[in-house]
Amino acid sequence: MGKLWHRLFLEERPSISLSFFRIAVAVTVGAHVIPSFFHLQDTFFHTAFKTVNTLFFPTGILELVQKSSDGVVLGFVVLFCVFWFFFLIGLFSHLSCIVTTLCCYYFYALNYFAVGCLSWDILLVTLFVMCLTPYPGDYFSLDCIGQCDTEAYKRRRPYFIQRFLQMQIASTFFYTALIKITAKGNWFSDNPLYYLMNYPVEGVTKQFLLKDFLAVHPQLCYVIGVLIVCVELAMPFLLFYRPTRISAIYLGIIFHITLILTLDVPAIFFFLFPPMLLLFINPNDIIAWIEQKRACNQPDHRVALLIYDGHCKFCRSTIVKLKIMDLFGTLKYVDYQTHPDLTRLHPKLTKEIAHSQIHLIEPDGRLYAGYFVFRRLCLKLPMLYPLIFLVYFPMSGAVGPLVYRWVANNRYLLHFNKICDDNACFR
Repeated sequence: MGKLWHRLFLEERPSISLSFFRIAVAVTVGAHVIPSFFHLQDTFFHTAFKTVNTLFFPTGILELVQKSSDGVVLGFVVLFCVFWFFFLIGLFSHLSCIVTTLCCYYFYALNYFAVGCLSWDILLVTLFVMCLTPYPGDYFSLDCIGQCDTEAYKRRRPYFIQRFLQMQIASTFFYTALIKITAKGNWFSDNPLYYLMNYPVEGVTKQFLLKDFLAVHPQLCYVIGVLIVCVELAMPFLLFYRPTRISAIYLGIIFHITLILTLDVPAIFFFLFPPMLLLFINPNDIIAWIEQKRACNQPDHRVALLIYDGHCKFCRSTIVKLKIMDLFGTLKYVDYQTHPDLTRLHPKLTKEIAHSQIHLIEPDGRLYAGYFVFRRLCLKLPMLYPLIFLVYFPMSGAVGPLVYRWVANNRYLLHFNKICDDNACFR
């Protein structure tokens, strides 16, 4: 029994999937909370219509929160925005998760009417579970970049947090199925789906492609409704049973995409639940897949050559950070200061040219310089993917090189070494 408990909860496995899940949680929290800030008079200020959840909070907490002035509310809004962004990018990941969670509980106590629904309760539980672990920023974060650990992506951690999150999504499926067969409008004895197609409550059903067809086929609606209940009841078993796990993950993701397309459901169904289903994939399998990709990229003809200045501490520090972000091993790093002949790498490349700015030589021989190297890196390094839209935004090709040129010309000043206050280390 002890061995089973250890394997299920205490065994250490790579935390990379939990690090990715942190981003999904942050996006979901932002999608829920930030829109409410655009109408503070109607949501959280003293002018708003408010209801409180006495079943969730002690009366004393509710009375204290209700005394908040509009200035205090605005302060919590600013606090939330700052630490939510830190949580999203993985800066002070554990602290930012705790502060973000406390802010969410504050807004929940302030006005249940503005945020109260089943999805919000699920989200708060997820945030609480994430607060229990001090390592949601092991990878895909600024924290891991600051730690300068090139093998951060395969750092091993106790598995219990990921297991709790698996149990949460499985129990959510099972609970919603029980509601459908025990509450008013039993999906086995009645036909609620047919009613939704014909007499939908305002703000529940979208106008999707097959809605009119389903509205005139009650038997088909009944069969689909029964299938939905059966799938929800079976999902916990399908997810935890290894032979059916991958199929269940696909089924669950399709299920939630269908919900988004047909019903006006909260953002949690799109932003949080599918990534939570992906937590059922064994992290060891993820690392094995990454290592396989890295091995495929090892031959010289598969990697791009990044030419950098090895005499510059700022450049060397940047290379270490790039190695951390280079999850699939797509780059090889060449110090032009020690390379015997750069023209063998590319006929147009000399030490004088390499000194002026960073260069990248693609496997097909194309040469990129300066800001356009950064553009290419955004396409190669998963942690830079969010910047793709920014670096390819109209006019970025004109502004970006100017910013890069200033950084390149002052790179010897950016490692805060007094000896190099005037680029003396360069001379």
